[in-house]
Amino acid sequence: MAIYFDSAATTQLDEQVIEAMHDCMKDNYGNPSSTHSFGRKAKNTLETCRREIAEYFGAQPSEITFTSCGTEADNLAIKCAVEELGVTRIISTEIEHKAVLSMVKNIAKLHHIEVEYVSVNEKGEVDLTHLEELLSNSKKKTLVSLMHANNEIGTLLPIKKVGDLCKEYKAYFHSDTVQTVGHFPLNFEEMGVHFAACAGHKIHGPKGIGFAYINKSISPKSMIIGGGQERGLRAGTENLIGICGLHKALSLSYSNLEKDKQHISQLKNHMKNELLAYFGDQIRINGCPDNSLYTVLSVSFPNNYNNSLLLFKLDMKGIGLSGGSACNSGADQGSHVIRGIYPNASEYIPLRFSFSKYNTIEEVDFCVNALKELVETTVSV
Repeated sequence: MAIYFDSAATTQLDEQVIEAMHDCMKDNYGNPSSTHSFGRKAKNTLETCRREIAEYFGAQPSEITFTSCGTEADNLAIKCAVEELGVTRIISTEIEHKAVLSMVKNIAKLHHIEVEYVSVNEKGEVDLTHLEELLSNSKKKTLVSLMHANNEIGTLLPIKKVGDLCKEYKAYFHSDTVQTVGHFPLNFEEMGVHFAACAGHKIHGPKGIGFAYINKSISPKSMIIGGGQERGLRAGTENLIGICGLHKALSLSYSNLEKDKQHISQLKNHMKNELLAYFGDQIRINGCPDNSLYTVLSVSFPNNYNNSLLLFKLDMKGIGLSGGSACNSGADQGSHVIRGIYPNASEYIPLRFSFSKYNTIEEVDFCVNALKELVETTVSV
């Protein structure tokens, strides 16, 4: 049996997405910048996709810029805030995705930007009182960068409350929404964000395509210099095949949102209950159970269970999952998210189960039984 429980890293392509991309490759091969009929057809497809994608998020088409991925969208937002909007101070947390953490540290060093980190509790929840204190104690032009949902532990940010605070203190607000796009109804204007991000491969779309939402009140200059595509912001021939795939993936996600949410939530709850019934207080459920992604279950096992060996042996049984973000793969320091929320993080190592519409209860049961068997064997050795 081959079981994939790593959909927070990337998802299986939907067959209907593959079909939409195939049709584009076969019939819509013109360059959107060309003026002949083939180019005009491609341009019309591109702008139709942009318009319909924008509608899902209460946005205007001009507020959607296609990118190669969520990381590029996050980088673009932070770079724009500092280099175009004159931000001299960034407020974030130490449990953000590396796309944000690394970019913040890099641009802070390059432009001498002040960086402050909001406190988070053991559930990964942002301390809104501390955030307001940070916002109120400086007159510097500020960017707040807080992810909508943590990709490792699933904890959700009360994004509207943060947006209201940013508006009150005249701060710009960037949110990495990669894990929530396609899984929750989102209206960027109502949320109060100036910047947001999407990656197609998180919602059964293709890799290599995403978008940055940039609020209409902001007029950034070129981030990639060249032919002037994407309203002069991001030069280079557009990835029309990827854009068609992203468009179809979003259409399917929002058409089937409630059905898929119910199914995936059932899988997550069943996995959590089965693990707790067997392992009890030997394990720790990470994040905030009542306010988290329904697609992610992060469970910490004691170090004596030898989790790296567990992951390897689960893989040998055909079960794919991770210890955290795929972007940390190869790092030897463990999860920075777990270190950021637990004082005794070194005593536990997390396993992240992330589910999709393609998983089943039978797969969950198979995985739980495999874990029971492997833990008994590992601990007894």
